[in-house]
Amino acid sequence: MSLLTVGHRGVMGVEPENTLRSFVRAEREGFDVIELDLHLSKDGALVVMHDADVSRTTDGSGAIGDFTLAELREFDAGEGERIPVFQEVVEAVRSPLQAEIKDRAAARVLAGAITELGLHDRVTVISFHDEALRETRTHLPDMPLVLVTGRSTPTAPERARELGAFMVSCELRWLEAETVERCHADGIKVITWTVNTDEELARVRELGLDGIVTDMPEIKRAARRAS
Repeated sequence: MSLLTVGHRGVMGVEPENTLRSFVRAEREGFDVIELDLHLSKDGALVVMHDADVSRTTDGSGAIGDFTLAELREFDAGEGERIPVFQEVVEAVRSPLQAEIKDRAAARVLAGAITELGLHDRVTVISFHDEALRETRTHLPDMPLVLVTGRSTPTAPERARELGAFMVSCELRWLEAETVERCHADGIKVITWTVNTDEELARVRELGLDGIVTDMPEIKRAARRAS
């Protein structure tokens, strides 16, 4: 069975993360799914950025929520790219998307955008936060959900089952065979982040996982060759 390949923040190992340039490159590289992160700007726009603060990935500084979208657009997000909003990504690529939400407020806005743009069959909502996934389920009862876990990975099967998530995306260093077995026993798929080396890919194979999240096009190609 072939591994699902997810481009992390586009393809952030070779392009500025969470930019249109990165997402277009990920699609060109042939990833099955493209992952992105969402926050709300001061004026309620669905801004595509991982951190709650703009400092790491732009030439600005400060919290996203302290800026309007117009103000955020003034920042350079790398290679001259501007911070995109969710709809721009939807229009720039045709690939399926994993949209990671950070809080309940963003979940409500994303649910509205999915409904307005007719994206139920193209977008999967993912989050570390159970309450954000519950909020999504309230607005979109049939929406596919993915629970993301780090240190809490050993509890992933039970939490995913309670949330009605069809998949978990677990940090590789916390993932053990027993957790994978419990997920699979409940019909829950398991993918892992972030797989950027051949050794990590070998561990994925050893664990019998369903997919990988990677920053690197060459790891995607290696995963396909091994399938």
